[in-house]
Amino acid sequence: MDKLKLEIVQEAAFQSVEEQALLNLIRTADCLDRVIQHKVRPWGITGTQYNALRILRGAHPRGLTCSAIGDRMLTAVPDITRLLSRLKTLKLIRQQRDRHDRRMVWTQISEVGLKLLREMDPMIEKAPPELLGHLGGGDLAELIRLLESARKFCGGGGAEPSCDGSGSTAHREVDHATPDCDGNCATTSAPESSGQRPLHPSPTG
Repeated sequence: MDKLKLEIVQEAAFQSVEEQALLNLIRTADCLDRVIQHKVRPWGITGTQYNALRILRGAHPRGLTCSAIGDRMLTAVPDITRLLSRLKTLKLIRQQRDRHDRRMVWTQISEVGLKLLREMDPMIEKAPPELLGHLGGGDLAELIRLLESARKFCGGGGAEPSCDGSGSTAHREVDHATPDCDGNCATTSAPESSGQRPLHPSPTG
């Protein structure tokens, strides 16, 4: 019997090979997310918050606007304002208004945030080879190619991230329970910094 059918206790055949592939992707993505949450939990943040901090470290020291952060998130976050508010409460980021456009707010990772990531780096950096190293270079290259191809028709499927607090209140950052997948899942990679033309941030006071 197919391994996925055993895992989800399904006896009926899949309706198509496309359905089987899609359900395997969903199952694997959930497993990956649970492992990420489990790895970052000891530092008191979620995987989504960790992703945002990595993005801001890549853009340090200039920082990014709210919408630019939303564009770079690995998973869609409907209300970026809520996410950044939590990070600001934890003193992991700081925010400044642009000198020339007071409507625009720039977000930078703080020294506290940088220190936190430095503490997390050794464990997080071990995760990819530990969890995916058994696949080998050729299989990993093919996996990357197939996943990128699978996302071909995914563009524009969701709502734009909100930077004014009007995002979906149904969305919550979930700290998942310890995963039941023998730890054979992956972690996230570092996002690249933006090539945007910098403006001139000034403290909001």
